[in-house]
Amino acid sequence: MSEHFSLSDCDVIGFDLDHTLCRYHLKETSRLIYESFARYFVEHKNYDKDLLTLTPASWDFCFKGLVVDLEDGNLIKLAEDGTVLRATHGTNELSTEDIFKHYGPKREWKHFDSLNTSYTRSVKYYFYDNYFDLPGALLCARIVDMLHKRGSEVTSDIWKDMLAAIDHNYNTSAFKDDTGTYFPSVKQDPGRYLQPCSDSVKAWLRSMKSAGKVLLLITSSHSDYCRLVCEHILGKDFEELFDVIITNALKPGFFSLVPQQRPFRTLVNDVEESEGLPSLDKPGWYSQGNWPHLHELLKSMTGKAEPKVVYFGDSMRSDMFPASRFGKWETVMIVEELEGEGVPGGSQAKSRDVRAEPVEKRGKFEDQGMKAPSAASEQWGSYFTDVCRSGGGVEDAPKLTWCSHSIHTFSTMAIPSVESIADLPLDYKFPRFSPDKPCTTGYYPRPPDSLLKRCEGLP
Repeated sequence: MSEHFSLSDCDVIGFDLDHTLCRYHLKETSRLIYESFARYFVEHKNYDKDLLTLTPASWDFCFKGLVVDLEDGNLIKLAEDGTVLRATHGTNELSTEDIFKHYGPKREWKHFDSLNTSYTRSVKYYFYDNYFDLPGALLCARIVDMLHKRGSEVTSDIWKDMLAAIDHNYNTSAFKDDTGTYFPSVKQDPGRYLQPCSDSVKAWLRSMKSAGKVLLLITSSHSDYCRLVCEHILGKDFEELFDVIITNALKPGFFSLVPQQRPFRTLVNDVEESEGLPSLDKPGWYSQGNWPHLHELLKSMTGKAEPKVVYFGDSMRSDMFPASRFGKWETVMIVEELEGEGVPGGSQAKSRDVRAEPVEKRGKFEDQGMKAPSAASEQWGSYFTDVCRSGGGVEDAPKLTWCSHSIHTFSTMAIPSVESIADLPLDYKFPRFSPDKPCTTGYYPRPPDSLLKRCEGLP
């Protein structure tokens, strides 16, 4: 395999939508998502109304890459070898001694092999790898705190209620029916939550089409929400930018459910036709589907027996792992946490939480220290590296986090935003991740600070 990766070598260029092509104002969106879940708990499940009240400092807990161990209610941060780097029960940090009590002197989490080889969720654990459900980690932790304060038992009912809250706010009919809190709020004021793509990104997409590339948009969002988002970030003519649009793709199953794959369905007024298609024979807008049928279409469209495909996405579970493992596609991971560690993004990215509106109309936490979910956390540390504290408070050498290791393993390269590469020529050669190269190789425009410091400290 070549040491470098270039878009000019690809026949097909695909994109996820949310947090990939579309960047969100993360502070505003996170508050909305937290509120949407908390309101469900309070209004439908009779939980304490105090859940609806948050201090700006609470947001430091909101950190992507955590795993909730549903058997003991702990939230854990994992190293690449499955050892527990940090853990909390509720929002309260577990000491080294407490971690030893839960996970033994080697700090081994017993479900790691299952998670590390499948990236699926289970009845035993759930991991937070996207911003749409991330505020749920903070909510679950606060519920555990409240139950302990009352002297009540922590049970799996919390998690059943959380799954019900997610479904209530995000199910495929919620947008059309104006149910839940999330979709009605975004529909009412999309500019508060969605960042329009820069002119450079739009020109970049057009340049790829002009160069003869097949462009895909594959999102698990339903078609009605996809249309609202795309019209806001790309314009009313967004459909002209893509050869194939696939909504309600139900990733990762889009890639992994073979041979029990879901058929593609056509849409009429955002309603899926009941009859599935036996194959995909022409470009267009479709719902659900599977990558083998898409692969056959791409072979026909490119005239190549094995077209080279690259896919941009933000989720290890839904995008990177399944597209790489099952589709054998090249993958580019969008990692906004890079910007939280000193890596410059595009000009749009640099001002992503600065709203062009009077100060008094900005989010009420903007000037009071609310942490963006992509920034490093005081409680959880860096997304990319961390240290294990041995007994007596002695710190071991920094370890790669499991999230960081996963990026190196299943991504071709990682960038903070699509805008960070939109001004580059299509034949630009990016260094790719490789087991034979340092773990810093593969990040563009440069690795995060914590990885650079770790490499400097290694013998």
